[in-house]
Amino acid sequence: MPPKFDPTAISIVHMRAVGGEVGATSAIAPKVGPLGLSPKKVGEDICKATQAWKGLKVIILIIKYQLTLYRLTRVEVVPTASALIIRALNEPPRDRKKVKNIKHKGNITLEDVVSIARTMRPRSGARYFSGTVKEILGTAKSIGCTVDNLDPKEVQENIDKATTKLPDE
Repeated sequence: MPPKFDPTAISIVHMRAVGGEVGATSAIAPKVGPLGLSPKKVGEDICKATQAWKGLKVIILIIKYQLTLYRLTRVEVVPTASALIIRALNEPPRDRKKVKNIKHKGNITLEDVVSIARTMRPRSGARYFSGTVKEILGTAKSIGCTVDNLDPKEVQENIDKATTKLPDE
């Protein structure tokens, strides 16, 4: 038999959601229903917590805890590298249903890339900080933007040749 359900335990659910939109309750219900939470209320909480990320796909953590008689939820946003880069491009929010397959043409600075790399460092698979910066540059290449008016691939090569200096972590 499985262990008995502990209602006071803290539960964490990872989900991917679009910022500023209430997700379909049919998609949320299988994840939060077994925890005893209302999918409609959780969807509204997700919408409120992700207003700053409007139109971008981000990973969210739904944290459920219980105080006395009430089940409480907290929604935290864990941004992805692509969402941080698109946000650094200062593009206006777009309607995902009307505008499809958009190429993000724009330019960001190396300082932006380094600050994004600092944010992503705990989740990076790289051993050194320069590897994390190169991961972010690879994401910038796939998004279609440039870094200091150069192709991100060229900036990666400059880091490898040590012609571009990076600050320490």
